Amino acid sequence: MTSTAPETQRGQDAGDPLGEQPTSWQRRLRRFGHVPRPETSLRDRLDPPWTRPGRQVWSVLAIPPHVADRLVRWSGWGGPLLVTLVAGLLRFWRLDQPNAVIFDETYYAKDAWALVNQGYEGSWPKDVDKLILKDPSSVPIPTDPGYVVHPPVGKWIIGFGEQLFGFTPFGWRFMVAVLGTISVLLLCRIGRRLFRSTFLGCLAGLLLAVDGLHFVMSRTALLDLIVMFFVLAAFGCLVVDRDRSRRRLADALPVDEEGVLRPDARIAETLRLGWRSWRLAAGVMLGLAFATKWNGLYILAAFGLMTVLWDVGARRTAGAARPYMAVLRRDLTPAFLSTVPVAIVTYIVSWTGWIVTDKGYYRNWAATEGKSSSWSWLPDWLRSLWHYENQVYDFHVGLTSGHTYESNPWSWLVLGRPVSYFYEEQAGCKESSTGKCAAEVLAIGTPLLWWLACFALAYVVWRWLFRRDWRAGAIACGVAAGWVPWFFYQERTIFLFYAVVFVPFLCLAVTMLLGAIVGPAAGTGARADLGLTSKDPTGERRRTLGAIAAGVLVLLIIWNFIYFWPLYTGTSIPEDLWRDRMWLDTWV
Repeated sequence: MTSTAPETQRGQDAGDPLGEQPTSWQRRLRRFGHVPRPETSLRDRLDPPWTRPGRQVWSVLAIPPHVADRLVRWSGWGGPLLVTLVAGLLRFWRLDQPNAVIFDETYYAKDAWALVNQGYEGSWPKDVDKLILKDPSSVPIPTDPGYVVHPPVGKWIIGFGEQLFGFTPFGWRFMVAVLGTISVLLLCRIGRRLFRSTFLGCLAGLLLAVDGLHFVMSRTALLDLIVMFFVLAAFGCLVVDRDRSRRRLADALPVDEEGVLRPDARIAETLRLGWRSWRLAAGVMLGLAFATKWNGLYILAAFGLMTVLWDVGARRTAGAARPYMAVLRRDLTPAFLSTVPVAIVTYIVSWTGWIVTDKGYYRNWAATEGKSSSWSWLPDWLRSLWHYENQVYDFHVGLTSGHTYESNPWSWLVLGRPVSYFYEEQAGCKESSTGKCAAEVLAIGTPLLWWLACFALAYVVWRWLFRRDWRAGAIACGVAAGWVPWFFYQERTIFLFYAVVFVPFLCLAVTMLLGAIVGPAAGTGARADLGLTSKDPTGERRRTLGAIAAGVLVLLIIWNFIYFWPLYTGTSIPEDLWRDRMWLDTWV
């Protein structure tokens, strides 16, 4: 078990080395808990080492040192894969239940089926869902184009599952469940790299595996889980890019006669980091997120700014006297071209099915209503696509019709108004005092996890502002990018399940908080400054109590997930037990 900050990383900022004499700004921040970074080598600040479990763990388990070393090597992938296996078993268990078209599956499942079969969405007749469930082969795909308001990537992904397993509930949910499961693996590996700890990485993945909202969205053919997957993948690519670029800076810096790495202003300001493949991959992932739902565009902007600021921090740490100017000259243009144009091209390519047909909605607009446009020199398909997107934007900003389950983004973190995807009441239930049983699929996060995340976010913001911890800033950026944009559309009809996009970052925030509760190993980091060594019983007692407290919190979250399991899976339970789980009046 390890803390959120290994010895060489505690108090690490975004790359701003603190001098031995604190500035007046730093002195003012100390009243809020700011702690200057302890002395660490320049290489460790640019390329922090990984933490390793203490020998005490292996000795308690009676595991020989050579076996322990092998387990540590395997745990980097073995631990995340084990957590992912658990998440996959949970998500694929009875994936075809309920055997119904639930909530917005009525749009995306049918649009996906038409898309993979004819390249564009069709206009389906009303009340066709029951016929699809009874005999999908008897339902013809409509050739008349349908007006859809979301880009096609998410529907292509859903449609791939339908091609594999048929036009059935299992078929249209299959690929979403796959992405939901893989996202747990991604978060384990991202958390491991972020915290330099396999244990904390696996803990973050475990929290995601038992989050109710992520679980429900992984078992429902909607688009938001797909957006979350691509956003998380892009974040992981950028974190890997950050590590590699900082390592390259460290390798380029001079070493003195004692073998100590030294900062160098000329190298820090002039070294070209070139075209970075992981940042290009992030651009593709962000383009795919944008090509699934438009809120991916806000995340593209936020992550683009974040990666540029990481470059500023890296060059400052390496010794640049004017790091912002160095980034402006050396990094800004490659960073922009690696993300924004790549994302835009990815978005346009995603419309290939619509482009190569002549029957898609608005496909021939440029050749008919728009033929007198002053932009007629552009290709017809491009002008038609632009007109289509303009109409869709007007639809989205004008969507103000009321809905039973709409909610304001202010209430999301406390789970103010979850969304009921499916509800069925059965009479003649002898186990219930009311004589009724209820089966529901409720899109709601695991309450204890989300309520703990409220405190974790406050801790993350504090740690970012006053400890200058870049990891806290990255987590806060992920949450803000997925949440804040919705505050600009509060008059629009929006729902709690949109929050699934930033659920992985909530899990990272809770993981960072739990790591802080456990505390660093005795004799390391800030606690070493207090004179606590590995033999100090007070330090060991503090860490033991912290581990117990953090473990209890994790067990309560897992219990809470199990308790709400019937509401996540549509399992029929007596109505009395269903009401017991309605902790807030707004959940009904």
